[in-house]
Amino acid sequence: MNDDRTALIVLGCLTLMLPLSALLARRPSVGSILRALAGWAVIAFLLYVGFSHRARIAEALSGFGNTIGIEDQTVDGDTVRIRQSPDGHFWAKVMLNGVERRMLIDSGATTTAISEETAREAGIALRRVPPVILNTANGAIQAARGRVETLRLGSLETRDLPVVISPTFESFDVIGMNFLSRLSGWRVERGTLILQGDPTDAGEEAARNSL
Repeated sequence: MNDDRTALIVLGCLTLMLPLSALLARRPSVGSILRALAGWAVIAFLLYVGFSHRARIAEALSGFGNTIGIEDQTVDGDTVRIRQSPDGHFWAKVMLNGVERRMLIDSGATTTAISEETAREAGIALRRVPPVILNTANGAIQAARGRVETLRLGSLETRDLPVVISPTFESFDVIGMNFLSRLSGWRVERGTLILQGDPTDAGEEAARNSL
């Protein structure tokens, strides 16, 4: 039994035992006790569901924040700021060959990794020979190689970026260190990831757009 399951059981027991003890101290009728227990059982069930699906709830709350005007990604010149999401991660709105994706920024990942679905929609060709072997939390997996012609994150853009592609990723896409290392710098301050691009690149892009 894992720690999460144990914590849920303990929480459920305490949720039911505390009000039951208070009721018994007042010696109410059997009907009152049953009604109170039913109400607290519903509360315990809702706590269990909320705890079990906390990651999805956090993601939904992050999306709700955008609908009420709380921006989680802002651009200021050659600097992009990404607010930490409720699940503790940094999620970026990224364009891969013009296709928009929501990607996790993971400084612990050596290479940017995308799903086969993302590769297909972005028109990224897969090279399965030689295969890439990745060590993940669930063991070693086999992946293909590919290259993104253009990856754009806010005002930051890089070209010809190597990626690894695997069906194991499902719809999960990750920006790794091979992208972050191309920036002038990056850091985390007070729950905000700050990505700093090259001002020279920004100036050259502005000049091209003005032509």
